[in-house]
Amino acid sequence: MSTSTYATPAAGLPGQTTLHTGRAVFTEAYAVIPRGVMTDIVTSYLPHWDQTRAWVIARPLSGFSETFSQYIVEVLPGGGSMRPEPDKGAEGVLFVVAGQATLTIEGQSHLLEEGGYAFLPPGVSWSLYNKGTAPVRFHWVRKRYEAVDGIEAPSAFVANEREQPINWMAGTNDRWGTTRFVEPDDVRHDMHVNIVTLEPGAVIPFEETHVMEHGLYVLEGKAVYRLNRDWVEVEAGDFMWLRAFCPQACYAGPGRFRYLLYKDVNRHMKLMP
Repeated sequence: MSTSTYATPAAGLPGQTTLHTGRAVFTEAYAVIPRGVMTDIVTSYLPHWDQTRAWVIARPLSGFSETFSQYIVEVLPGGGSMRPEPDKGAEGVLFVVAGQATLTIEGQSHLLEEGGYAFLPPGVSWSLYNKGTAPVRFHWVRKRYEAVDGIEAPSAFVANEREQPINWMAGTNDRWGTTRFVEPDDVRHDMHVNIVTLEPGAVIPFEETHVMEHGLYVLEGKAVYRLNRDWVEVEAGDFMWLRAFCPQACYAGPGRFRYLLYKDVNRHMKLMP
C-alpha cells in the first residue's frame, strides 16, 4: 500500500529571467510535457463546469495517438458540474491527486480523497462538486467506448489506490509492479488506467514495443526513460505520451518512481476498408 503524495501542476508562470532551455519535446513517436510548462497560461475552461480549469495533456491526433484524451482538472471550492461529460459514448476514469471531490453516480454520492479512483461507463449519469475548502485536482481520462456484441458494458465503480495491492512482476523481488483497478482478462473493459511502481534502482529491463498507446503521468520520483531512440530524464509532474509501438524501457532513480498509466486493451484492431 502506498502512502505517497502525488505531483500536480505548479501553475503560475516562470520568471522573465528563466532560461528557455527545457525538456519539452514532441516527436513522431512520443511527446514529453514537463511539469514546468504546465502553467496558468495553458489551461482551458470546460462547458458546464463552474470554477474549474483544466490542463489538457493528451487528445486524439491523427497519425499519432488516437484513442484517448487526458486532462488534469482543478475545481475550486463550490465549483463543479452537473453536466460533466458531453459525449454519451465516452467512458472515463477519474483519479484524485489533491483535495476532495464529491462524485455522484446515478444518485449515489461518493467522497473521493487523494488516491480516489472512479470508473464511469458510457451513458452513466454523474456529477462532481468540490464541497471542501481547498481546490481539488484530478486526472480525467476519456475514451470512446468500443462496444462488442454479446458483451455487456462494465459498471461504474469507485476505489482508492491506497487500499489496492501492488501486483509485483515475477522475478523482480517486489521491485516493479502494477496497482490494477480492473482485472486484465475482463474483456468488458477496453482501457486500463493503472499505477506502475518501481522501487529505487529498479528497471524495466527490455524495450517494450507493443500496440497499446500510453499516457504516463509521473506521480512520484524520477527516472531515466527510454522513448523510441532516446533516453529521457523525467520527474514527478512530467507527462509522457506514447504512440503505438514506441519502444520503451526505464531505470528508476534513487527514490520510489510511480506513474499513472493509460493503455487501450482487449479489442480487435480496426481494419482499413
